[in-house]
Amino acid sequence: MILKILMLGDVVRENGIRYLASGGRLRSFVRENGVSLTVANGENSAEGNGITPSSFEGLIDAGCDVVTGGNHTFRHRDAYSLLDDDPRAIRPANMYGGAPGVGWCRADAGGATVLVVNLIGQVFMDPANSPFETLENILRREAGSFDIAVVDFHAEATSEKMALARRFDGRVAVVAGTHTHVMTADCAVLPGGTGYITDLGMTGSSDGILGVKTECVLRRFTEGVPVKFEGSDGGERASGALFEIDAGTGLCVSAKPVYF
Repeated sequence: MILKILMLGDVVRENGIRYLASGGRLRSFVRENGVSLTVANGENSAEGNGITPSSFEGLIDAGCDVVTGGNHTFRHRDAYSLLDDDPRAIRPANMYGGAPGVGWCRADAGGATVLVVNLIGQVFMDPANSPFETLENILRREAGSFDIAVVDFHAEATSEKMALARRFDGRVAVVAGTHTHVMTADCAVLPGGTGYITDLGMTGSSDGILGVKTECVLRRFTEGVPVKFEGSDGGERASGALFEIDAGTGLCVSAKPVYF
């Protein structure tokens, strides 16, 4: 049996959520393409970045099944109880001990159990535990409880993302990178059967700079003073990748970037 898993890049602000929900856009894509599970990165889904119970519910209502996090996950304190109480909201598993929530969950996809893992990078990012050791431990702990494993690796360095994918090639179905808001051109199936893309891109306005008004970013670069970032509007689109997974082997047979 072949299952299709859709993974979406960072959903930015309310207009990103609204774009997915408008006219049932995401649900229509899922239905027309036979998608069994949708995973979206929601760490920028609240206004100003971060995630809130409201932005999480907006993503779920729009058609997302699991919402992952990143370095902005804990910006809003009301997200703490969400992460503790709702298994569909996960944060990077390799954050230091004591952080609210957990870093992985199990989700049903067409009768198969999918282990969804969220990790964060160590290079050019805030301090965190090793994503390599953390994923190793999770796979060992959860062995026998899932059919397919997919990973959202929220990281800055392309080499770190590629290294993790190569290290676990053939052991997980997907390693998809998030964080940079720019889709990369390397969506492929690795030799061992792991679907991979360095970055899924972003879902939201493409008229500014990474979802922020152009003038705000230009002032920051040209004047060198703190500037309050304001979200951009216009040119909204969804960006991600669609992975076809053989439920029998738990490995990827096809990977392609998607825009809609």
